[in-house]
Amino acid sequence: MAKKSSVEKNKRRRRLVKQYADKRAALKAVATDQSLSMEERFKAQLKLADLPRNSSKVRIRNRCEVTGRPRAYYRKLRMSRIALRELGSRGLIPGLVKSSW
Repeated sequence: MAKKSSVEKNKRRRRLVKQYADKRAALKAVATDQSLSMEERFKAQLKLADLPRNSSKVRIRNRCEVTGRPRAYYRKLRMSRIALRELGSRGLIPGLVKSSW
């Protein structure tokens, strides 16, 4: 089990990303628009820098839904390999059979 603080921090980041997504996208569009003057683009870049760091999408960490583990994460299943194996062994995931030879 991951630390509760780490899991909660990641949830906070997800909320902030959702909250600032439109504003961030608009500012990025202005900052990369070559038809605008350099001053306007620079002002947009400064406003972008004033937004909270955790509102950036790249700061979100994929974590297992079951355990909160940050590594060995399967995106399709939204869980770690360890949780997947455990649930598969119990027969809780349809179609998954633990191999043995």
